[in-house]
Amino acid sequence: MYTIENEIVRVVIKSAGAELESIYNKHTALEYLWDANPVFWAKKSPVLFPLVGTLKKDTYYFEGKSYLLSRHGFARDMDFVVTSQQKDSVTFLLESNNSTLTKYPFSFRFSIIYTIAENQLRVTYKILNTGNKKMFFSVGGHPAFKVPLAVNTAYPDYYLQFNKPETTGKWPISKDGLIQKTPEPFFNNSTHLPLTKDLFYKDALVFKHLNSDKISLLSDKTPHGLEFDFTGFPYLGIWAAKNADFVCIEPWCGIADSVDTNQQLVDKEGINRLGTDETFEKSWTVKLF
Repeated sequence: MYTIENEIVRVVIKSAGAELESIYNKHTALEYLWDANPVFWAKKSPVLFPLVGTLKKDTYYFEGKSYLLSRHGFARDMDFVVTSQQKDSVTFLLESNNSTLTKYPFSFRFSIIYTIAENQLRVTYKILNTGNKKMFFSVGGHPAFKVPLAVNTAYPDYYLQFNKPETTGKWPISKDGLIQKTPEPFFNNSTHLPLTKDLFYKDALVFKHLNSDKISLLSDKTPHGLEFDFTGFPYLGIWAAKNADFVCIEPWCGIADSVDTNQQLVDKEGINRLGTDETFEKSWTVKLF
């Protein structure tokens, strides 16, 4: 386990999957991260790379070859090494190897940098193409935040507040984990989304190109909550396991296959491209109060 902390927050990360283990606010005396109760969901904040979501039949094609890759990719199941650590930041690294190349034929250096400042945690994904051909990839976060946060509050006391009015629909997910062809009506020029357990009984809420770039987790029964900034991420998932006491706010650069995909990696919706020696970088932040 690796710990970074200041006067306000303490963040713990493990090398397995470079996954967040704890986000604790010393001033509020609250833990903000889900506890990974295996009865519901045994993860806390898996990293999604080089895939976000599910591939049709867990298969994609590149340069005439087929490759098997399971949901959300392999990074979350691999050990990262720490390349830099200071009191307020730590950097984890995953590099391509013979194992990754069998299912993902690209050479890369994938760094995740965790940085704290005052009451805020910033998570940065930095990807370098170390190969001699163009690289195609997706990347995203999957942090699960504890709900309810404060004592004497309940799950339905909380809501998500978007920083801009939304009118977009949500994109339904098929039984195979694929994105359906057309969205369903969801927002009606609103900024307010009440949290209820049944909201996620049909899997995640998936959104494309929202107006908002910030979401706050709030309750009228406590002053405590968080603000999540996902500026620059074109897709967003909101999810919880059935009847579990958390909500995931998932910023994505990439998305699951659509039901009518041709399974060609270069044609995949939301796929990112990097030339040789080029670097991709995106960050999300969470502010705790």
